[in-house]
Amino acid sequence: MPSNAASRPQNVTILGATGTIGLNTLDVIARHPGQYRVFALTANSRVAELAALCQQYQPRFAVMLDADAAENLQTLLAGSDTVVLSGLAGLEQVAAHPEVDVVMAAIVGAAGLKPAMAAAQAGKRILLANKETLVMAGSLFMQAVQAGGATLLPIDSEHNAIFQVMPPGRLAHLQDGGVRRILLTASGGPFRKASAEELKAVTPAQALNHPNWVMGPKITIDSATLMNKGLEVIEAHWLFNAPADKIEVVVHPQSVIHSMVEYVDGSVLAQLGNPDMRTPIAYGLAYPQRIDAGVGSLDLFKIARLDFEAPDSVRFPCLRLAFDVLKQGGTAPAILNAANEVAVDAFLKGAIGFQDIPRLIEGVLEASTITPVTSIAQLVEVDQQARLQAQEWRQLETC
Repeated sequence: MPSNAASRPQNVTILGATGTIGLNTLDVIARHPGQYRVFALTANSRVAELAALCQQYQPRFAVMLDADAAENLQTLLAGSDTVVLSGLAGLEQVAAHPEVDVVMAAIVGAAGLKPAMAAAQAGKRILLANKETLVMAGSLFMQAVQAGGATLLPIDSEHNAIFQVMPPGRLAHLQDGGVRRILLTASGGPFRKASAEELKAVTPAQALNHPNWVMGPKITIDSATLMNKGLEVIEAHWLFNAPADKIEVVVHPQSVIHSMVEYVDGSVLAQLGNPDMRTPIAYGLAYPQRIDAGVGSLDLFKIARLDFEAPDSVRFPCLRLAFDVLKQGGTAPAILNAANEVAVDAFLKGAIGFQDIPRLIEGVLEASTITPVTSIAQLVEVDQQARLQAQEWRQLETC
C-alpha cells in the first residue's frame, strides 16, 4: 500500500459492485467517508444498478464485463466524470491501477480469477471474497501474492473468522502456529433435515430460501448442496497451509460461530457474531484496526443455545467431492468448480434436478484428465473444457 495512504482516504476498487458483497462493502464505506473513497466499480451486465451506484459514489472508473452493457452504461452516465471501461482488460486495469490501495474481489465464479491475479501482482491489499480464485488457482495465486508484496485478507465469514483467531500474522502458516485443526462451520442450508426422498423434489425457489444468510443465487444454491462448504475447505487449505486432514466441517445451524481453531494445548478459539457480511468486510478494510460496520450486538440470551452436528456426505455428496479433489490436487479443483457452475445454472433454469448437481460434477470429474497446474492460461483452457463436458453431460441426461 502506498506510504501516504494513511494521510488520505484509501482508494477502493470493488470488483462485483452490484452483488451482495459489493453492496455491503459500499454500505461500510459510506459509514466512513473520511477513510475510504470509491475509486472503481464493476459489474457483469447490470447496467441500471451500476449506473445508480456510480451516480451515488462518483467513482473514477466503472467497468462492465459485457461490451454492449458498457455502451449502455456510457449513455446513462453521459456528462459524468466517471470513465467507462469494458471487458476483462478493464477489470484488470482497475484492479492494478497505481492509485488503488484496496481491491474487494467479489466477482462470482471463474470470471474473478484474472482481475484478482492482477491485483496480487500489483501488490494491492486484496479483500478476497471470490472463492474460485483459490479453488482454481490456489498455488499460482498465493505465489503471486508473495511475489507482488500484496496483502491478502479473506472475506468469507468462515475464513475471516479463522484469520481473526489465528496467531497474528499467521496467514498461510498453520503448521507454525501451534494449530491442531481448523473447524469450519456450516449452517447446513435449507435442507439440513430433509430426507433423500425429499431432496428429489427440491425446487430452485426452495433452495434459494437460505435460513440465515442473504446472498446471491449461485452461492445460495452452493450452500444448499454444501458445495459452498466444500469450496471453502479448498480455500482454507491454501490460505492457512492446512492439509485436508486438518480441516473439519461442523454443521452449526445458528450461524453464530463463524469458525473455530483448535490448538495443540486443547484450546478452541471461536469468532462469534451476527450473520452479517459487513463484519468481515469492515475487518478487512480496517485491518489491523476495527471500525463500525453497522452490525448490531449479538444477543446471546435471544440465541439461548448453540447446536453442532456432523455433515451428511451421503445426502450432500458435493462436500465429499470437494475433499476428494483437494486430495487429488492439480487441475481437479478447477474442473470441479467449472462443472459446479454449469450444474447450478442448469438447476436454476429448471433443466436438471437438485440431486443432479453432484451427479453432473462427478461425471465430469470422472471423464477428465487431471494434470499438474502450470499457468493461468492452462487453467482457463481446463475451465472451458470442463464446461463443455458439463454441457454434454446435461444434454445426454435430459435426452
